[in-house]
Amino acid sequence: MSSEAFAYPFLFLTIFFESFLLITFLSTPARASRKRAASKKTPKVAIIVPCWDEETTVGGTIESLLALDYPREKLDLILVDDGSTDGTFAAMNRFAGNPQVMILQKENGGKHTAVNLGIAHAKDAELIGCLDADSFVEPQALREIIACFDEKEVMAATASMAVHQPRTILQRVQYIEYLLGIAMRHIFSITNSIYVTPGPFSFYRTQVFNEIGLFRHAHLTEDMEMALRMQRAGYRIENAIHARVYTKAPATLRKLFKQRVRWTTGFLRNVLYDYRDLIGNRRHGVLGLIILPISLISVVFGVFMFGTSVARAGQDLVHTIGTTSGIPFTYIVTNHSFGWFYLPYSTTFFLNGILVAIILSLIIMGKRVSRTPGRLMPDIVLYIFVYGLISPLWLITSVADVARGAKNMWR
Repeated sequence: MSSEAFAYPFLFLTIFFESFLLITFLSTPARASRKRAASKKTPKVAIIVPCWDEETTVGGTIESLLALDYPREKLDLILVDDGSTDGTFAAMNRFAGNPQVMILQKENGGKHTAVNLGIAHAKDAELIGCLDADSFVEPQALREIIACFDEKEVMAATASMAVHQPRTILQRVQYIEYLLGIAMRHIFSITNSIYVTPGPFSFYRTQVFNEIGLFRHAHLTEDMEMALRMQRAGYRIENAIHARVYTKAPATLRKLFKQRVRWTTGFLRNVLYDYRDLIGNRRHGVLGLIILPISLISVVFGVFMFGTSVARAGQDLVHTIGTTSGIPFTYIVTNHSFGWFYLPYSTTFFLNGILVAIILSLIIMGKRVSRTPGRLMPDIVLYIFVYGLISPLWLITSVADVARGAKNMWR
C-alpha cells in the first residue's frame, strides 16, 4: 500500500475538523459573541506581571497597562520579579511611586511561582489577570474582557493575541499563525473547548483559585494545565475576540524552535499524562470528543507527512539523477518547457488544496473580526511555504523528548 493511501484517513479527518471549525465560526452563537459590546461595569481587578530577564520590554508592558481605559482605583498592577539576572527589577522600580503598582521580588522559582505570589497579594480583587512581560495591550482590552464575565457561568476569559511589530521572516510567519490562532480560540470558546489560557491577558474569577487551587509547574505550560483543570472541573472559559494584546515573537529559528518544543511537549505531557481522562470523555463534550483527540492526531499526522515528503523527494531525486545521467544540464534547461500536464494532480493534491483554502479562510476571518492591524500579503505566502517546512522539526523533536523523558528549558 502506498504512503498516499495511508495519508487519506488523516486528510479526510483534517478536512472534517476544519469544516467543523468553519461552520462553528459562521454559526449564530459565534456571530452573537462577536457583537458583544465592551462592558461598562468596573469590578475590582488585579493584573499580575511575572518577569524574568525582561528589562528591555517590561517598561512598555507596564505603560500599556497604565493606559488601560479603566478607573485607577479599581485596577491594581502586581509586578513580580522572579529572580532576574539583568536589569528587570530596576526597570520595574521606575513605577514604584505609582499608587496602582505593587512591586515584589523573589528568588527564581519559575513563572507559576511568580504568578501565585501575585495572586496571594491580590486583595479584594474580583478578577485576576496575567500579562507576560513581553506583551502589550490596547486601552479598551480590559473592558472587552470584562464583558465576558457578565455571564455568571464564565470563570475565565482569553484575549486575541497578535504578534507585536513583526519584522523578520519568522516573525511575519508567526503573525499569520497567530491570526489563525485568534479564529480557532474564538471557535473553541463557542463550544467551551479552550484548553489554553495564554499568559498574555487571560483573566480568572478569584473563586477559581480558591476552589481548584493555584498554578502548577505543569511541564512548563502552566497556562495550559490551568485551563485543562478548569475544564475537568466543568468551568466555562470564554474568549473576547475584540480584546487585542500584542506579544513579542521569537525572531530567530533557534528561539522559535525552543519555544515550540516547550509548548508541544507540554501539550503532550499534560494531555497524555495528567489529563488523559478528558480524551474521548462525553462529559466534556467537544473538547473531549473532538478537539483533544484531533490535536493529538495532528501531531502524528505532521510527523508522518514530513517523513513521507522527505522519502518521496529522495526517490524523485534518485530517479531524476538516473534518467538524466550523461545529459548536459544546459540542454535539460533550454529544452524543457512547462506545461500544466506536469503538475502533480492526485487525490492527495486536491485534498491538500481544500485544507489550505479553509485555513486561509480562517486566517482572513480571524484578522477581520478581531480588527488586528497589519498586512496579509505577502506574509500569508511566507506562512504557506515556510511554516510547513519548519513545524515538523519541533513536532519530531517534541515526540522524541516525550518518548525518552527529556527535560525542556524555558528558553
